[in-house]
Amino acid sequence: MGNARETDLYGPVKSFLEDQGYVVKSEVGAADVVAVRGAEPPVVVELKLGFSLALFHQCIDRLKVSDDVYMAVARQPGKRFHKSLKANVAMARRLGLGVIAVRLEDGLVEVHADPGPYAPRKNARKQQRLLREFARRQGDPNDGGQTRAGLVTAYRQDALKLAVYLFEVGAVKGADVARETGVARATTMMRDNHYGWFEKVEKGVYGLSPAGAEAVAVSGRVLGA
Repeated sequence: MGNARETDLYGPVKSFLEDQGYVVKSEVGAADVVAVRGAEPPVVVELKLGFSLALFHQCIDRLKVSDDVYMAVARQPGKRFHKSLKANVAMARRLGLGVIAVRLEDGLVEVHADPGPYAPRKNARKQQRLLREFARRQGDPNDGGQTRAGLVTAYRQDALKLAVYLFEVGAVKGADVARETGVARATTMMRDNHYGWFEKVEKGVYGLSPAGAEAVAVSGRVLGA
């Protein structure tokens, strides 16, 4: 792949289309590849070694001359390409574009999406999860666009409530923590100890770890204070 060129994709794509009865020609107008079969609308293919915003822009522009526009990219080994392919196929479908991957080692052509209208089904479970998190979140403790590291979730806010309570009263039974903080899952959260903030003192009794005490010290903004 180090010495691969975009022209290396043309042969496999041309053969693939010709096998389906198309007459194929390259560099017609602004298009990398144009394929015609009888009186059908032309198929346009743009060739690139990898996905890019420029490739999407080119393909969107080709929609001015045909509804059947594909982007063809070189298939690469590994999970990174597979993840990229999945994300870019999803975006291409939203735009009505097709996606082709070409394995340059042997010329294998795979069509991952065909052009055409696409309306993804909404995921009701994910929507409800989103709304639950929104409803449980206290205030607006995060900065839009920040990385996932240090992100304040409703779970983290609940954990901080438990930590603050233990900081104030010391080790206590999980049931008491749940009652006083209003966090019904208090015992489970302290037992799971996701952030390392809690210590089990004895059966059903939990206290605060040094990490938990440090978290309390910087919790003012997180808790909306």
